[in-house]
Amino acid sequence: MKTRLQQGFTLIELIVVIVILGILAATALPKFIDMRSEAEAAAVQGIAGAAAAAMNLNYSGCSLTNHVVTADKCVKVDSCDDVKNLLQGGLDSAKYHLTTTSLGSTLGGTVTCVATSQAASAATANFTGIRAGN
Repeated sequence: MKTRLQQGFTLIELIVVIVILGILAATALPKFIDMRSEAEAAAVQGIAGAAAAAMNLNYSGCSLTNHVVTADKCVKVDSCDDVKNLLQGGLDSAKYHLTTTSLGSTLGGTVTCVATSQAASAATANFTGIRAGN
């Protein structure tokens, strides 16, 4: 009596595996799409946090120099959009947009600024802008 060696998978086994992989992909895909929008929102919140910290540090440096613009200490900031001059490496305008809201004429005056993602989600985050420098 001869024993027959199995030479591979049957067509039914291959189809079952493909169907299972398809079901797994269909259930996982919406989660990955959702993660993308969450990641974009988190990135904008990170930009807003960095902008707020930069505004605060610049105002502190300007306070030390009586708001006289001084290299590496005090940069003139009179609109929300000026924060891009405070961020190390600047701000990628192809990815993010900052409102150009004026911070008023009073030194130390604050206003709510908005950072917006240029991605499809157009996520936004707020930060406080502080007027500094003469």
